[in-house]
Amino acid sequence: MRASLGQPVKRARSVFALLLASLLFLVSCDSAPPPVRPPLEIEVVEVVQRDQPIEMEMVGQTLGSSDIPIRARVAGVLTSMDFVEGRTVEEGQLLYTIDPDPFRLEVVEAEGSVAEVKTMLAKAKSDLRRIRPLAEISAVSQADLDSAVAQYEATLGTLQSARARVEQANIRLGYARIHSPISGRVGISKARVGEFVGVDPNPVVLNFVSKIDPIRVRFSIDERTYLRIARRLHDLRHVPGEEPAMGKGLTLTLADGVDHPHRGSVVGSDAAVDPNTGTFTLEADFPNPDRVVLAGQFARVGAVVQTRVGALLIPSRSVSELQGKFRVFVVAEDGKVEMRSVKLGPVIDSFRIVDSGLKPGEHVAVEIMKLRPGITVKPKLVTLNKNGTIVDPKKGS
Repeated sequence: MRASLGQPVKRARSVFALLLASLLFLVSCDSAPPPVRPPLEIEVVEVVQRDQPIEMEMVGQTLGSSDIPIRARVAGVLTSMDFVEGRTVEEGQLLYTIDPDPFRLEVVEAEGSVAEVKTMLAKAKSDLRRIRPLAEISAVSQADLDSAVAQYEATLGTLQSARARVEQANIRLGYARIHSPISGRVGISKARVGEFVGVDPNPVVLNFVSKIDPIRVRFSIDERTYLRIARRLHDLRHVPGEEPAMGKGLTLTLADGVDHPHRGSVVGSDAAVDPNTGTFTLEADFPNPDRVVLAGQFARVGAVVQTRVGALLIPSRSVSELQGKFRVFVVAEDGKVEMRSVKLGPVIDSFRIVDSGLKPGEHVAVEIMKLRPGITVKPKLVTLNKNGTIVDPKKGS
């Protein structure tokens, strides 16, 4: 009986030992160290140091350097329109004609008055010549002489007034022919041949002529910017050539994003800050020889207000912000990552000027989402273009 029970027990012990050995083998395999992962490859850029112009951009509206309204200075029927709308006209060119007949009649009437007064003057002069000798011999009274002298002088005054009315009538007749006061581009007429013009509610301003070379741009800056520029001008007042340069070299970007090929300069400004808007208005002229830019367009004016000497620049996307504090990840040569606080300056395209916290030649991470201080990475030095995208070394920028 014992012999029959011993065989199963021995068999069970053998199976248990085999299972235990297998388990120990598996445990020993799991305790082997895992393979070392390669360090994360991170794109980095070098902190660039250069003299950086600080530009500001203002929204403005174009207008002619001279925009002259063409007014009907006398009332009448428009009889001719002697130009092509939208084309260039020359100074002194005939633009409109108003029916001149009523004004010719005024001239004839005024000239008739002059003739009548001349006749009266001849009679008064003749009377004076006749009475003066008689008065010398007391043949007539002194009162008669005084009356003749007064009549003669009064008639002289009447003649002057009549002649002035003739001149005035001729001026009104001249107003019937409307000429361009300047050379420029004429607009679309607000009145047509046959209309009565010159008196409200009929058209008084018939058109306008705009001189668009140079083209003028009116723009505004806020009060804070004005104060900054004014203080900058005060500081440069004793630096030869610097103060005039502040208002020159302006750029003009049109509505389609294309830069105007010619630089402009400030030619005028308002006398005060507008208390309603808190802005200060300036005007600048830009050469426009091709006459591509017209009055009434919206454009952006760019100006260099300062040049930062030896400024440090990094990509804007390399900066993280937390509760108003700015930080970047600096990657050392051995790949060690360090978080560092920085003080930032103005934005330049897709970059930021760093006022403090970095040194020239240091490397900062471009993408910061996967980083934390103290880790080791594999830095890959890249170059970014103005819009912040990585430059392909095969294609260039």
